[in-house]
Amino acid sequence: MSDNELIAEYKRSNDKQLVGELYKRYAHLVLGMCIHYFKDKDTAKDLVLRIFEKLFDELKKREVENFRAWLTFVVRNFCISEIRKLQTQQSREWEYGKDLDSELASPEEQKEEIEEKIGQLENAMKELNPFQKKCIELFYYKNMSYAQIVEITGYSINEVKSYIQNGKRNLKLILTEIK
Repeated sequence: MSDNELIAEYKRSNDKQLVGELYKRYAHLVLGMCIHYFKDKDTAKDLVLRIFEKLFDELKKREVENFRAWLTFVVRNFCISEIRKLQTQQSREWEYGKDLDSELASPEEQKEEIEEKIGQLENAMKELNPFQKKCIELFYYKNMSYAQIVEITGYSINEVKSYIQNGKRNLKLILTEIK
């Protein structure tokens, strides 16, 4: 069966073995792409399984004409999303002083380190442009949603997202220079 025939039959029958056949055909391609993004074979293998699990739902929702091209698009976006999650997690760990050194330090030293990092973050916030600063404060400090920030500031949703994303990037750059 062709890829398109397998997909059509899967949509009709919900037989997961049909997606298993696509796995046999394309797992090596997906693994190679994941290794390219993560440089670690074990992580890449885990991601391959997660991506093909995701396909069970995605194939039912989408009209796919060229499976190989569509799959590379899905893999690319999935890997980029996972990288962003890891970066966000790492930056939050840095912000809150959860690195290995702080785990080994005494409670007093941990408190001092956290206070120092908070001070660095506050100083870095002063260097942002006012739009980025406002959006970051509302989003991270006040835990507001994009919609709430739009309502308060009058910025468009795309402006809010852009200010937050660019502000985070600028903060990271500023804080990296401090280290």
